[in-house]
Amino acid sequence: MLTGNSPDLIVVGAGVVGAACAYYAARAGLSVTVIDRGPVAGGTTGAGEGNLLVSDKEPGPELELALLSTELWRELADELPPGIEYEAKGGLVVASDERGAAALRGFAGRQARAGVIAEEVSGDRLTDLEPHLSPGLAGGVHYPQDAQVQPALAAAHLLRAGGERVRLRLGEEVTGILTGAGGRVRGVRTAAGEVHAAHVVNAAGTWGGEVARIAGVTLPVRPRRGFVLVTEPLPRVVRRKVYAADYVADVASGSAALQTSAVIEGTPAGPVLIGASRERVGFDRSLSVEALRRLAGQAVRLFPLLATVRAIRTYAGFRPYLPDHLPAIGPDPRRPGLLHACGHEGAGIGLAPATGRIVAEVVRGGELPLDIGPFRPDRFVSGAGGGLSC
Repeated sequence: MLTGNSPDLIVVGAGVVGAACAYYAARAGLSVTVIDRGPVAGGTTGAGEGNLLVSDKEPGPELELALLSTELWRELADELPPGIEYEAKGGLVVASDERGAAALRGFAGRQARAGVIAEEVSGDRLTDLEPHLSPGLAGGVHYPQDAQVQPALAAAHLLRAGGERVRLRLGEEVTGILTGAGGRVRGVRTAAGEVHAAHVVNAAGTWGGEVARIAGVTLPVRPRRGFVLVTEPLPRVVRRKVYAADYVADVASGSAALQTSAVIEGTPAGPVLIGASRERVGFDRSLSVEALRRLAGQAVRLFPLLATVRAIRTYAGFRPYLPDHLPAIGPDPRRPGLLHACGHEGAGIGLAPATGRIVAEVVRGGELPLDIGPFRPDRFVSGAGGGLSC
């Protein structure tokens, strides 16, 4: 059980990834203190749509992580309260012309060989799945494994489900990483004092690079801004997650320029959510009229009925971007006792359970559910940087 200021594990960050780390660690019998300078889900998690996607991932390490998380989210949907709004609604990716449809079929074929359920849909059958889709589309692929969750509520319920083994310290910024003999982590420092633990998890999302820096290592996490449009409440006119095939290319792109490819989905409460834009502009939260204009136009081209629907608000968030589009997960050999669980970009909500389980298994010395080599935190540079707080 958790006692005083000496838990088994400190998690820096109370978003959904940090919450999943705390949940699985607590379930493994470890005591956890979660520290965040803001509230639960106050960063990227609170600005997310709640996408749990396999449809947008090429075969490889991230897809393996996503398939594991898909199974774990199903388990969590049974274990956590209905308030997390888990919906196994499926996804539908569409192509406007035959060239795009052929590319989509090839992509889906590669995914299917990696374990994804991908069902080709001819153009004349798309409206069987989504009656309000624009006519004349060439075809699509249905992904029944895609799902959705309400991310902020999911984070809150994961933390609550940890019970007495999880302690929250909100409104406290971690200002230093404490180290001992051999540079091993022994806790953190905040304005309220020190908290001691043999393991510290960097689950700080877009600020993961800063937490790494104060631990004396380099992790090149950068913010990638995105906007979401929210419509007035509607009947369930969009049944699934629907997006055009070029969204996949945008996700994989390293461009800093503005990119938009509409992802459209209904919600249990009625509003339709329209994302997603991507651009690297630092932490600039300024409203981008151009991004919103593009998103609205793309959404209307897919669902013409949205042309007469009011957008009642918009919000922005920052995805934690790493240059190779893979998260950093697991122990950092440059700083013994430090683990990372960040850099998931726009997939953090979907990948949170697998990330949390990996972290818990590393800390307790258990069996890892998959090869975490591709997610090594030290894959970008060699050696530790400066800024160590002892």
